[in-house]
Amino acid sequence: MSSTSLNNNDIEILRHAILDQGRVIGNDILKVDSFLNHQLDVSLLNTIGRAFYAHFGQLKIDKILTAEVSGIAIAAIAAQYFKVPVVFAKKTLSKNLDPDTWEGSVYSYTKGQTYQIRVARRYLQADEKVLVLDDFLANGEAIKGMKEIIDLAGAQMVGAGVVIEKSFQPGAEKLRELGVDVHALIRVVSLDNGQINL
Repeated sequence: MSSTSLNNNDIEILRHAILDQGRVIGNDILKVDSFLNHQLDVSLLNTIGRAFYAHFGQLKIDKILTAEVSGIAIAAIAAQYFKVPVVFAKKTLSKNLDPDTWEGSVYSYTKGQTYQIRVARRYLQADEKVLVLDDFLANGEAIKGMKEIIDLAGAQMVGAGVVIEKSFQPGAEKLRELGVDVHALIRVVSLDNGQINL
């Protein structure tokens, strides 16, 4: 696909989807599972991929890294623009996962526990330039865990793109303190009183 520039209409399409279909639980949970991470709106995912390419497309990247499960669809469709493979960090051990892996730690605030994510070493090499993509950024733990994997591999993390950043939570700031170039397509300012404020 040819080079593309950021199209404000793409961002407006995403904004409308979040405002029209998003559901708020409490003051900190935004559910967008009708189009982003349970049921998938492939046309909207294509818009998201195009928007990520508009921001990061000038970078020479070798891989896109994401975490299972929610990031896979986003990364796969975006990869069509970047023309690079997608690698996803696995959350569970299985018999068909290579025993030789890079591992990162992720603390889950919702579960109150730390778990490991893994990438087979054969799929992440030293000196590769890696772009991380994910659906949400709240506390930054998943992206921090993927950065840990990239660092262990001797690769270079060139940036992190997220569809939705909950800017009232500390994730983006923590990642920027680690030197990560974070780019969110949409920032949610608050979810107070059941209202989505962008």
